[in-house]
Amino acid sequence: MNHGKAVRDALRGPTRALRQTIPDVYEGYRQLHDSALAPGALDARTKELIALAIAVSKECDGCIAAHAHAAVRHGATPQEAAEAIGVTFLMNGGPATVYGARAFDAFREFHEEHAKARSTA
Repeated sequence: MNHGKAVRDALRGPTRALRQTIPDVYEGYRQLHDSALAPGALDARTKELIALAIAVSKECDGCIAAHAHAAVRHGATPQEAAEAIGVTFLMNGGPATVYGARAFDAFREFHEEHAKARSTA
């Protein structure tokens, strides 16, 4: 279904245009992003899984793509992603079953790409 790279790629141009128009706002957001997701009492993998679950609850395809990719980069497994997404069903009901499937599709897409890259390295 391509809920990972296709979404990320589709947003790249419009995001770049807006970032160029309001660079200070984007810089402030980048700092917040980096601070919130930095390892602390919770590691970055766990924080990215939390962000992925919130992205499902907020029904944000761009957020799903970004945090699915980041969770993979930080070593999350498909089972961990599925369980984090499963919690959104409890908290968000039916809409989470739709966006959860999108999130799991995006996660698996990035996970498979990451596994292929590691096997050829």
